[in-house]
Amino acid sequence: MSLLVEDMPKHVSVQVHGDFSLLLPSGLYEIKKMEPRFKIRTIIIFCLFLAMAGIIGFGYFCQDQVCALTKRSMILQPDILAYNGRAQPSDSNTVWTDEHQPAPPLPPSPQHMINEQQEKQMMISSITSASTLNVKSVQQNVIFANAGLSYEDVLNDDFQFDMDGHDVMVFLHIQKTGGTSFGRHLVRDLDLKRPCECQRQRKRCYCFRPHRNENWLFSRYSTGWKCGLHADWTELTNCVDLELEKNEGESAKRRYFYITLLREPIARYMSEYRHVKRGATWKGSRHWCLGRQATADELPACYKGKDWLDVTLDEFAACESNLAVNRQTRMLADLALVGCYNKSSMTSHERDRVMLASAKRNLAAMAYFGLTEYQKISQYIFEETFNLRFAIPFEQHNTTVSALAIHNLSNEQKRRIKELNSLDIQLYTFAKNLLFQRFETLKAKDNDFEKRFANLGNIYYKQGVTEFNWDSNIDDTASTDH
Repeated sequence: MSLLVEDMPKHVSVQVHGDFSLLLPSGLYEIKKMEPRFKIRTIIIFCLFLAMAGIIGFGYFCQDQVCALTKRSMILQPDILAYNGRAQPSDSNTVWTDEHQPAPPLPPSPQHMINEQQEKQMMISSITSASTLNVKSVQQNVIFANAGLSYEDVLNDDFQFDMDGHDVMVFLHIQKTGGTSFGRHLVRDLDLKRPCECQRQRKRCYCFRPHRNENWLFSRYSTGWKCGLHADWTELTNCVDLELEKNEGESAKRRYFYITLLREPIARYMSEYRHVKRGATWKGSRHWCLGRQATADELPACYKGKDWLDVTLDEFAACESNLAVNRQTRMLADLALVGCYNKSSMTSHERDRVMLASAKRNLAAMAYFGLTEYQKISQYIFEETFNLRFAIPFEQHNTTVSALAIHNLSNEQKRRIKELNSLDIQLYTFAKNLLFQRFETLKAKDNDFEKRFANLGNIYYKQGVTEFNWDSNIDDTASTDH
């Protein structure tokens, strides 16, 4: 078919090889017949465009509450290495402590915080300038980690921890942070439709869903140390799903909610020292990363024999491979980003920078964390986050054995311990600021805050429940698996 168009004053002359058009005196022509292939092609192209636009739009705007019903896996890529934390607190901002007294200053309000795109740009810029980072080695060991739903996911008004569905709470238990006591309260003192069934002769409870025998809690007292003794973030995120699938099948599309506790680093370090001095070893820990355990060369023993009984504080601090140093940062970081326990992959300074950035990012993304020093606030945040209630209030005891031990340290010992745990100190400062931000956000949304906060744990009298003494459990337990 060919068209020849000639300009004329009142009309258009069209030469057509076929019965195609009708010449009109107004200069317009009317199509009587079109080739069907042209129309079909146009419709197909338009439908494909709509389909692609729908897929892209759904992927971009889909909420986590919907999309998280499938397994959410996060590929460990280098552009998450350098999370640089939040802005420092402003002197004009204050919060309330458990006793409603002004607490240390807080960071700026959330609307003034760095947004995600700015953070990502900061991360990428920091990585680009890090000449010592072995990016290739990280990319060659790409793994999948199911890090669960974040705090932002559960902050939505329509969020509900679905005990009847496939939601699972995963407790990352860091040594000497009060996790033993908190773990007991998770299995004993939550007000549930179907309370956990605990066996007196075993340190194990069955925490099943209301209408079927599936676990909603993954912790020491509910499932045991399935991923290793005191498994860290690196171990848990690559293990929990597999372990539950072994017992409950692969059909369930679970949503995971990671929770943890942190403690003031110097007090925690001294508590661990006293625990090791009494004979604790934690030899059952696997230190699993990128598909293998840490070797003896990567983690040389600090002592000979079965334990480190009666070790002095100076000996404890002198061991370079002592995992008590910056334990909280290491256990919350993604160790695959720093070559696991192989310290030759990057400089010490770069390793510390990446590990601290990763720990901050993972902590901020957790559905919940609490601080030992702020138990009442931590209890309130947990209850409001998951819409679950404890049957007893958490009690604050400010004087601990570790606090007295710190008081008796020499100035040089204090300086040395602070220097060793500098990453944990920075992480704890970050965590404290973030905890109070979350507290203020939840408080602002709670119309009955004053009544709720004053009556935490006063649901009803539960026979057999003892007063929650967090600190006595921290320091006085001598079992080697705590």
